[in-house]
Amino acid sequence: MDHKRSRFVKLNDGHFMPVLGFGTVASESVPKSKVTEATKVAIDVGFRHIDSAYVYENEEEVGKAIREKIADGTVKREDIFYTTKLWSTFFRPELVRQALERSLKKLQLDYVDLFIIHWPIAVKPGEELFPKDASGKVILETVDLRDIWEALEKCKDAGLTKSIGVSNFNRKLLEMILNKPGLKYKPVCNQVECHPYLTQNKLLEFCKSKDIVFVAYSALGTQRDPKWVDKDSPVLLEDPTLNAIAKKHNRSPGQVALRYQVQRGVVVLAKSFNEKRIKENFQVFDFELTSEDMKAIDGLNKNYRYVRFAFSADHPCYPFSEEY
Repeated sequence: MDHKRSRFVKLNDGHFMPVLGFGTVASESVPKSKVTEATKVAIDVGFRHIDSAYVYENEEEVGKAIREKIADGTVKREDIFYTTKLWSTFFRPELVRQALERSLKKLQLDYVDLFIIHWPIAVKPGEELFPKDASGKVILETVDLRDIWEALEKCKDAGLTKSIGVSNFNRKLLEMILNKPGLKYKPVCNQVECHPYLTQNKLLEFCKSKDIVFVAYSALGTQRDPKWVDKDSPVLLEDPTLNAIAKKHNRSPGQVALRYQVQRGVVVLAKSFNEKRIKENFQVFDFELTSEDMKAIDGLNKNYRYVRFAFSADHPCYPFSEEY
């Protein structure tokens, strides 16, 4: 990998992560073939960090795109930083490696660059992603996340992943892992929802203090998938302040929202299946926001969450009940 022009951040295990990533989660209305095409466009325009997950059910399509771009000489495997995630139905120490091997098989890759715990709450194991009881409630379980973390450490030792991390963890859950007796590897990152309406300043500062890279998802708001997001939620990219700053710089509001994260030391994921926007989203390295712009965007924070994982809100490990 080429580490020039500060477009990478060094992880606490010595590996490098590109600061701008391409997100691949798609609502059910998006045809699977579109995911392959969009990922190929993303690689063509310069994205080298590709973020997916077992629960997205599109790793075959994403893997196909990566392999085609390797085959045509656009990139080498080592140029790509690929992330997958451990879904909650695999929260048994003996299932963790199987989950990663399933993803690798779908991708037809030998290793991933990053394997992270997707959501800190266990769901009943099995083939169903959201197994429900007779009343229609998702069947949750209680496990010790430290045991799951240990199984991720073993995946790293086995060479199936270069780095390991977490997602949607609050401070308390991060501390539980960091204070684990016999901890072998710290999480390299914590991937969480983060955008001008949810700036996450306290969690960001905590992660920085522990040398854990902060990765932002839903950085452009969200694609408002009704399965995850309330249809009445505010539309981030229509925000008047963002639009005024965008106009001043002759940029799109999306580019401003992404640049904001890059400037505060956050790795940011941009998700789009539209070719023009994918290109636009990569063009955030050739302009800079002023400190006044940054302050104005900070001021938009309303601690508003688009993605609440409401199916597990009653669980004792639910990470969003605490302030951060």
